[in-house]
Amino acid sequence: MNTSIPKENCRYKSGVFQKYAAKSAEGIGGSVFITNSYDETFELGAELGRFLEKGGVVALEGALGAGKTCFCAGICHALGVKEAVTSPSYTIIHEYEGVLPVYHIDAYRLSGAEDFENLGGGEALESGGLSLVEWSERIISSLPPDIVRIKIKITDDGKREITVKGIELA
Repeated sequence: MNTSIPKENCRYKSGVFQKYAAKSAEGIGGSVFITNSYDETFELGAELGRFLEKGGVVALEGALGAGKTCFCAGICHALGVKEAVTSPSYTIIHEYEGVLPVYHIDAYRLSGAEDFENLGGGEALESGGLSLVEWSERIISSLPPDIVRIKIKITDDGKREITVKGIELA
């Protein structure tokens, strides 16, 4: 099934996820993808990364170890980032250079939106690069309304159920 990246008035280009079958997530305005391994989660991130543009924000949610950083690494790979992508848990923000600047933000250790703003997080979001925000639910009020939302859940059989909002099925 083809999946296209959002509608008019959005900063994301049209494109197609060719490799992954998705089912419509009725009632949430998104799609659900199942990945079976680290590699597949990385590849799905890379598929999305091919269509993201300057100024975009990807907000990721999921339990510890769910695959948020793996998904971000896939996005970064698609954007030409050459260095290893690691969790910015302790530094809060990692900056990577690719075809555009990528700001990988981890809000896990932040106490909320005010803490994020005090650390200059808003500047990263407005820098003209692409922002990837792990634990985004902690600072959701600081994020713009036209974000791509990714929720990763570990299923009982160890697969990843990845819900993507901000894109629609073609």
